Amino acid sequence: MNLKSNIPIRLRKVIYIFSFFLIILFCGTFGYMLFENTKFWDGMYLTIITVFTVGYGDMVPIHPAGKIFTVLLVCAGVSFVMYSFSKITETMVEGELKSFFVRRKMNKQVARLRDHYIVCGFGRIGKEISKILKENGISFVVIDRNEDELKTVEELGYVELGGDASDDDVLLTAGIDKAKGLIAVVSSDADNLYVTLTARGLNPQLYIMARSSGARGVQTKLMRAGASKVISPYSIGAHHMAHLIIRPTVIDFIDLTMHAGELGLCMEELLVSESASFVNKKLLDTGIRSRFNIIVVAVKRQGDRMLFNPKADTQLLAGDILIVLGKSENITALEKEI
Repeated sequence: MNLKSNIPIRLRKVIYIFSFFLIILFCGTFGYMLFENTKFWDGMYLTIITVFTVGYGDMVPIHPAGKIFTVLLVCAGVSFVMYSFSKITETMVEGELKSFFVRRKMNKQVARLRDHYIVCGFGRIGKEISKILKENGISFVVIDRNEDELKTVEELGYVELGGDASDDDVLLTAGIDKAKGLIAVVSSDADNLYVTLTARGLNPQLYIMARSSGARGVQTKLMRAGASKVISPYSIGAHHMAHLIIRPTVIDFIDLTMHAGELGLCMEELLVSESASFVNKKLLDTGIRSRFNIIVVAVKRQGDRMLFNPKADTQLLAGDILIVLGKSENITALEKEI
């Protein structure tokens, strides 16, 4: 394991400067003890006032060797002081400039976003959500107040915004008025509740998905606060594990279709537009199965009505959402026609 690589660059610079100062201090102290016969503390005192060019005059080198040593010490000390101040100034200016340009770049990226999602919290769940959104080409911005997490967000190439997700100004900066939805997955139920309340107040039409710990009454409170959907990862995980024991083959198949696994299949939802060629036609006459080799698993009709395993004579209407199963390239081809 490379310990050096785990030390931040700025901290490494400080360690180098401090170490070099100690070397000069002890070399000067023992040098004066050797050439001027001073005691340890007198030698250290003389070294410090020499390095920092104070020169009170109460102690001066009197031996030729001590004077030559002082000249060398002054050269080394002044060079060290100038180098230290230059590095400190460089670090401060570099940090401020970098922070300025990062904020400017972020503001430009956020300003360009439309119909995007706001992911509040970049913990374990937030990371997975962001990864999937990125893979599917969906625009989003991540809000978190942890500096280390923000660095990770930046390294992954996501649009990030530092701050409290329950703060009005932070959400407005994230473009909540132009956003399509918000996902509240911060650390606690209380925080998710505050985020939901703030977001709903700023955008009454916003789709809000909130994470729940599964504790009693939390889901009800989040729904009252304005959440469109409340998800409990612990409950979902428990159900998934239990069903893997009860009906493992079914769950394996669902996992394969949802994650485009070994079968090369994926499940997708497609909106039937008014310009689609098969609007108002029967499912059998659309050619979805014969032309694209795609199975229509369900049809979601306006009003949240879900038609599972639709019959061949089911008429497709504009605004219907088709839940389809097939190869990704076939689904892409179908998507172009609807």
